[in-house]
Amino acid sequence: MLKDFKAFIMRGNVIDMAVGIIIGAAFGPIINSLVKDVIMPPIGLLLGNVDFANLFVVLQPGNTHGPYASLAAAQTAGAVSINYGVFINTIINFIVVAAAVFFFVVRPIGKMNARQKAAQPAAAPTAPTTKECPYCYSQISIKATRCPNCTSELK
Repeated sequence: MLKDFKAFIMRGNVIDMAVGIIIGAAFGPIINSLVKDVIMPPIGLLLGNVDFANLFVVLQPGNTHGPYASLAAAQTAGAVSINYGVFINTIINFIVVAAAVFFFVVRPIGKMNARQKAAQPAAAPTAPTTKECPYCYSQISIKATRCPNCTSELK
């Protein structure tokens, strides 16, 4: 049983997946910093400094009745609220992260792989190793003189 477990762990796709998860976990903060510190400030300027985080609807007031100036004030007062602004921020953040990963990681790697494929010489065509039996239409060795499936003699 231990040998089977070792064989499972050492399979190539399990190792590749583990490396991918580790690299992804290490790469996450880099992408989050790119989005938060580089991409979102210009987007915030374009949207006129709109802060979606303070968009909410109070369902039930808390200990102190409001109007609440911010979501933090409402949460401090214990109000029950629908925080749709935080949801909008999360969606925008996801879209920007997805775009950053696509344009800064996926596309460059795809172009690099395409250049590497183009640089490799084309493989020479190989001679066929099988032929079709004219009687039963199964694939057989090109050297066969009799079909192993229908036992017909081949010319």
